[in-house]
Amino acid sequence: MLRQKTFTKVTGRGSVNKVIREHYLRDDIPCGVVGCEECARLSTSHDCTLLDPSKQVLITTSVGKPHIVLPDTNILLHHLDVLERAPFTDVVVLQTVLEEVKGNSLGIHRRVRSLIAQGDRRIYVFSNENNKHTFVEKLEGETDNDRNDRSIRQASAWYGQHLKKFNEYGVVLLTNDAANARLAKEAGIVAMNLKEYCRGLVGVVDDATMILDMLETPTELPSTDGVEYSEYLSVGLLQAGVQAGKYYQGTMQISPYNSQTGSISCDATTIRIVGRSFLNRAMQGDSVAVELLPRDQWISEKHQGDEEEEAKDATEKTTEGNIEEIVSFPAIETVPDQQVSSTATPCGRVVGILKRSLRSYCGSIDRKSIRPDAGTQNVLVVPLDRRMPRIRIRTSNATNLATMRLLVSIDGWQVTSKYPHGHLVRVLGTAGEKSTETEVILLEHDVAYADFTPQVLSCLPSADWKPLDSDYLEREDFRHLTICSVDPPGCTDIDDALHAFALPNGNIEVGVHIADVTHFVRAETPLDKEASSRSTTVYLVDRRIDMLPGLLGTNLCSLKSNVERFAFSCIWELTPEAQIVSTRFCKSVIASKASFTYDEAQSRLEDEKASDPLAASLKLLNSLAKQLKARRVEAGALTLASPEVRFTLETDTMNPVDVILKEMKDANSMVEEFMLLANISVAMRIYAAFPDTAVLRRHPSPPADNFAALNHALAERNVPSLEVSTSKSLADSLDRIVDRNDPFFNRLVRIMTTRCMYQAQYFAAGSVGYDAFWHYGLACPIYTHFTSPIRRYSDVLVHRLLAASLDAVKFPVSGDRPRLEEICNNMNYRHRMAQQAQRSSIELYTHLFFKGKTVIETAYVIKIMANGIVGLIPKYGIEGLVKWDEMTLKSAGVTYDSEGGRFTKEGRPFLYLFQKISISISVEEIESSQRQKLVVHLVEPALKEASDVSSRPMSTGQKRAMEP
Repeated sequence: MLRQKTFTKVTGRGSVNKVIREHYLRDDIPCGVVGCEECARLSTSHDCTLLDPSKQVLITTSVGKPHIVLPDTNILLHHLDVLERAPFTDVVVLQTVLEEVKGNSLGIHRRVRSLIAQGDRRIYVFSNENNKHTFVEKLEGETDNDRNDRSIRQASAWYGQHLKKFNEYGVVLLTNDAANARLAKEAGIVAMNLKEYCRGLVGVVDDATMILDMLETPTELPSTDGVEYSEYLSVGLLQAGVQAGKYYQGTMQISPYNSQTGSISCDATTIRIVGRSFLNRAMQGDSVAVELLPRDQWISEKHQGDEEEEAKDATEKTTEGNIEEIVSFPAIETVPDQQVSSTATPCGRVVGILKRSLRSYCGSIDRKSIRPDAGTQNVLVVPLDRRMPRIRIRTSNATNLATMRLLVSIDGWQVTSKYPHGHLVRVLGTAGEKSTETEVILLEHDVAYADFTPQVLSCLPSADWKPLDSDYLEREDFRHLTICSVDPPGCTDIDDALHAFALPNGNIEVGVHIADVTHFVRAETPLDKEASSRSTTVYLVDRRIDMLPGLLGTNLCSLKSNVERFAFSCIWELTPEAQIVSTRFCKSVIASKASFTYDEAQSRLEDEKASDPLAASLKLLNSLAKQLKARRVEAGALTLASPEVRFTLETDTMNPVDVILKEMKDANSMVEEFMLLANISVAMRIYAAFPDTAVLRRHPSPPADNFAALNHALAERNVPSLEVSTSKSLADSLDRIVDRNDPFFNRLVRIMTTRCMYQAQYFAAGSVGYDAFWHYGLACPIYTHFTSPIRRYSDVLVHRLLAASLDAVKFPVSGDRPRLEEICNNMNYRHRMAQQAQRSSIELYTHLFFKGKTVIETAYVIKIMANGIVGLIPKYGIEGLVKWDEMTLKSAGVTYDSEGGRFTKEGRPFLYLFQKISISISVEEIESSQRQKLVVHLVEPALKEASDVSSRPMSTGQKRAMEP
């Protein structure tokens, strides 16, 4: 029977779309219970997993017999952690529930799917929306939520009726919605809330007490500081207001320096939300609707320093059921109406939440909120993410948890409560331990680090896999060529290898050979879906979180030396001047002759006597690479910089013992140039073949406003401004910035320039016009990623596109651009999270490196705020915040010059951007959050000696710093 289904779907950006789908109602959809003869007769694909008599089933004291559990949507959205931890088996996830979860949170949907894939849990997906016995029509005037609740009750009732033939089996609907539970019981359905059900685990499973602790709900507390938030407008009013232009829609971005200040970007406009009441319980990542304030309420916010959480929300007094706090609000100044247009930013207030950013948060209990003599009590958890408010949870184990890192979820935020309330998800480990803090980094950046599931691993070939004769038929044989790879030391996932040799006509053949990952990762398999979800390999200081299982990433796909490997090759014929004569692509089989590190390859390049085939190939490649780079730079490609470091770790303890700044040598540049050339060549090919679905990478041109602060600082130093209209003009501007007395100055400006840029993004070709394909940083009209398929899913897609363009295979998502755009959005998100996780890992090991020691180093001022400065320490590639209170600055005779963006003494510059300073570095622990903090103090110029310094003539070093 053909039916038409209409529903609304909230997108990742918070917009609500109406979706109309046609679907068939069937009577042959199986129930999934082992031994159900009725379903076996109706269906030829009866996937029997539930209530298997040959396997142990969970019998709780709250039910008392084998049973099926049907959780509703809110149980999965808010308590999936309980289902993941508790030994729940024989669970039915309804299609209605799965679709609702996906519409609310893709992250939770992925976790549900991962849980379903664990065969030992016996979790069965029942297509109730396609079963004619369980499908329900939406009634007139009925909300989507009420219709879906009714659908869940209908499916629960059907299961109860269907299983009556099994007298020993029961069916339980899990719901925390009191109204839904009442209606279910009136219909004769057994319904329980999750806590009631889990009480039946006591005496049945070992960790029942911890599971119940995860379900504790904090007692509601009256506000103690006069805070009472505004009620949110209904979704209907919000949607109508956004469409009418009355409200602005955007994703809330909370300031990392002040958790009571946020902003949204909408239609190229940034709207600031300042203050607790105007934020109105909106949190980082929420999709919100904002009402613009009158112009006379727009503000000019003073530059603030980094305010630690305990300073803003120090818990002074704690009693059972009553937590009192002292709060300091951000300093703001109202701008007179006539000055608004030139000095203020538009400001607004949150009037509603279109979509909550549902996730769990890592943190520690604020010890000051614990009552040692109390049993079950409310406590405050301080999230490690400084943008998040404290979270009130209830626990019976507060004292024992005081030294632990916890994972907590937010359940809600009442209008009369200062803080959101939530529950404990799990205990991560002791705060400060490397293993615990590393897991925190992975969780905070949403990195999938769990072991690959059996379903994923079942897609792998055997460990002793050998190619078949048929595998060679459509591959070119390059095993005779002098091919080698050049990678960082210790690299085991080798994606790329190269070769070069002179042709009889005087030209040169160059080949870039990339691991043929798609030979093993077939589209739409569990392995492919897992790789798509992870999207990238994440590199931390002490470990690597792989996108692909190790059998592929470090073995069968890795282009190790002296073994045969399948590759996808890009072959050019180049003139000696590095001009392309021809380009071709092919599947190939290679046998790399050597796996060089960058230093080993560099030694070959610098050894004038080395003339063996490998050295000759490397020198030929290097000669061509220098010409390619010179041509790119001439076209406007940017040479930017970032303070990258590498730690030397002890073999046994994995503690950091040294920090080494990464260097860029000819060998690095040689590999980079040919990877860039391959990516550009492949981009042109796949776009010509698939102008609507080619997966490309673009780097938007940054607006001049992004460079305003940097140019102002350069002007203060009498250095010409950066011209950013084109990448060529910016590159030329950067080349002209030279300080003969300080070679690092140019690199410093390049580092700060990098921070003014937009991030590059993956996209589907048909989603934007061709002019938007431009890659600003590389100064090329089209670009993609082809050269790292072991560690990037984007490259896997590009390999499939390239193969399809050669008529080797069909591109799996050809013609499905919306799905491709969804994949690209996930890749952009995962790539961004991986970068941030890597930085956090470096920060963790930096803290470990400086723990117990104080080091004095040279730094450069890269940011000036009203209460401090940020200094970049080149030797360690880290930044440190030096801050002072108003009294300290006043006693030192130092004044903050907001117009000039510097500190002065009697009109003379004292601290200013780009200034070379000396600082001390140490590490201390923040008591409330148990977070390690890098503590930086100014040594030279000494703040306490400011009056002496200012009264003397400027030193030679200070004069030089102020000269171009």
